[in-house]
Amino acid sequence: MENILEIKNLSKKYKEFELKNVNFSLPKGTIMGFVGENGAGKTTTIKAILNLINRDSGEIKIFGSKLEDNEKEIKENIGILLDDSFLSEYLTTIDLHKIMKNIYKNWDEKLYFKYLDDFKLPKNKIVKDFSNGMRMKVRIAIALSHHPKLLILDEPTSGLDPVARNEILDIFQDFIQDEENGILVSSHITSDLERVADFITFINEGEIVFSKTKDEILDNFGIAKCTEEEFKKIDKNDFVKFRKAKYEYDVLIENKTEFKKKYDVQVIDRANIDDIIYIYIKGEK
Repeated sequence: MENILEIKNLSKKYKEFELKNVNFSLPKGTIMGFVGENGAGKTTTIKAILNLINRDSGEIKIFGSKLEDNEKEIKENIGILLDDSFLSEYLTTIDLHKIMKNIYKNWDEKLYFKYLDDFKLPKNKIVKDFSNGMRMKVRIAIALSHHPKLLILDEPTSGLDPVARNEILDIFQDFIQDEENGILVSSHITSDLERVADFITFINEGEIVFSKTKDEILDNFGIAKCTEEEFKKIDKNDFVKFRKAKYEYDVLIENKTEFKKKYDVQVIDRANIDDIIYIYIKGEK
């Protein structure tokens, strides 16, 4: 499967934070959820991909080419939505159209206004008077309206009600149907990712914990509910992390099938993405 985005050994060091040898790839025709707590390195990674910050080392390829070798043409084909991206509060959606058509050579006026109509966004009202959810919809419309091949999105469903979120997720799924496009989406709403993502990449303290298919994660990871006596019998190599509750141990395991063969633990619950992130970050080894 051909990759639309490849990151190899990406590193960036700040005074109080370091991105360490980040590696992952996004195949064409897929959606990757990029997860981790605030400050884990998601935004730094995204900014490095877009060449908005200088990286210390590593290689990034988009559409098979290094961004720095052909930045203008590559960025023409990327739809970007960053959490801190600027959107003037004193412009209308029509004003934004007039600006964007001079920025993107493939800007599609009809498509943009179709999104405005679909999202029920007014055309002559300044953005300052929009709700947070409406502003997010404007940014999504802009990201999609120049026919990009790759979407890089930071919290795109934040602030949206469930109906609007589902509407946006449907658009994302439609976007990858031709199997040529791809989406990298950072989100704290992991239920959205469980619905639409093909891959999940988990970053913690600047390092990639795993980058796996969503199905592999949801099918294989589990939480074993153990007594103290049962927990003492488990080899440390057979679990990821554990949390000690009042009456039991919650033990995060990476392979439920193999664990069941080896240990007589009666209760092994399904682990969703939130469970995995929480126990990995807050748990002990």
